[in-house]
Amino acid sequence: MFLRTRTWRALALSLLLPLLLAGGCATTSPHDPLEPVNRAIYRFNDAVDTALIRPLAEGYRAVLPSFVRTGISNFFSNINDVLIALNNLLQGKVAMAASDTGRVLINTTAGVGGLFDVASKMGLEKHNEDFGQTLGFWGIGDGAYLMIPFMGPSSVRDSLGRFVDAKGDPVGYLNDIPWRNSLWGLRTVNQRAELLDTSKILETAALDPYEFLRDGYLQRRRNLVYDGSPPREKDEDDNGDKPDVDKPKSPSADAGPFPRSAEYDSDSPGTPLASGDSLTPARAEALQVAPAAVAAPAPPRIVRLWTPMPER
Repeated sequence: MFLRTRTWRALALSLLLPLLLAGGCATTSPHDPLEPVNRAIYRFNDAVDTALIRPLAEGYRAVLPSFVRTGISNFFSNINDVLIALNNLLQGKVAMAASDTGRVLINTTAGVGGLFDVASKMGLEKHNEDFGQTLGFWGIGDGAYLMIPFMGPSSVRDSLGRFVDAKGDPVGYLNDIPWRNSLWGLRTVNQRAELLDTSKILETAALDPYEFLRDGYLQRRRNLVYDGSPPREKDEDDNGDKPDVDKPKSPSADAGPFPRSAEYDSDSPGTPLASGDSLTPARAEALQVAPAAVAAPAPPRIVRLWTPMPER
């Protein structure tokens, strides 16, 4: 027992030490004080995808016809509507929460358990909300950018949001463990399969895929929190130029190399994800909005894991 305790302590120290050392390093973005650690995790995620997740997704796509995959996407999208309704309610968006609830009821019944998206055809719009956005809605800043093993880009705030959303995931409450794990695995492989057509875009569209993914993720999350209309930064200059993630690299970057995807942006089923992600749907989310360049590199600074949100 003593040796086991010492082993776990050593493991914890080995994981925390790079985070502490990263605080004294300069970073290319004030939003990413843990960049050395994040880059290492990014390389790990990419290796896992290349060796395991992508081959599984390719086999899945080769075996199942498109209409079957569409039905599976619809099924998981219907489950996600439950979480979306709850988060809209927590944000005080009662009308949207009612619409989301209606989507679940209609698609679960008339849509045969969610296999068919009948609600969208009836005019009930698909929304995109999660607990990370809910925290942002109530003024919680995103904090430091984080790259999470197996899951992809996130932030201090969004990591907490993912944890809460996972606790509210209806799939997690299945008592049959084999069925529950199978559904989790199927959802991951299905979403990764939807990225196969565009999985090489990230590698060919950016000199630094990590930076490209990070900036796109931060910009997209800011747009989602403010429902597509983020306020101007307080420290914008007189010319209206925005620092950090709100300032595009170039006119072409502002337009974005990726078309908007209804599937991940709004979770409407049957539409391929448009992304250059190379691991998970979480990382694919970052590329739905064209990433913006970071301003001039900031000088060495103390790590700050939390930043306030601008007033609404």
